[in-house]
Amino acid sequence: MTDTLASRPEGFRRVAQVLAERGHPHAPRWLDASARTSQEAADALGVQVGQIAKSVIFRRQADGAAVLVVASGDRRVDEKKVAALVGAIGRADADFVKAATGFSIGGVAPLAHATPPVTLIDRDLFRFDVVWAAAGHPNGVFALTPAQLEALTGAPVADVVQAPVGVAP
Repeated sequence: MTDTLASRPEGFRRVAQVLAERGHPHAPRWLDASARTSQEAADALGVQVGQIAKSVIFRRQADGAAVLVVASGDRRVDEKKVAALVGAIGRADADFVKAATGFSIGGVAPLAHATPPVTLIDRDLFRFDVVWAAAGHPNGVFALTPAQLEALTGAPVADVVQAPVGVAP
């Protein structure tokens, strides 16, 4: 495995190292095809799109800090709810995401960031026993429970998504 891991991109190796250091039971998995979207990841893994723990990065207006929201792949992040918790936010472009996290869009992991972001975990992830998060590259993913995600990131769990279509808030 060392030779295989050594040949992988730096972001993937960084996530693998942090997971190993923290005793996470599941090493990252390399997919044959990139999974830049939640739907692509779900299709590649044979799971529900909601089981994809997508990482969405915003830029906090007050200080330029990265704000990471980890949410179910079948939910849309509610920027107003996020801003109510962390302060006014704006969109983050690809250059900002790469500089702040060390990862490219489509592969942003919930941990092992270049600079630790302000992180929030959406409570809807807890609908699932197992979720899959990006592992530092669009081809990399790893499995974990929502409780493990909370423990690995130290992030609070909050309601930060829009209500699903057809469901009253």
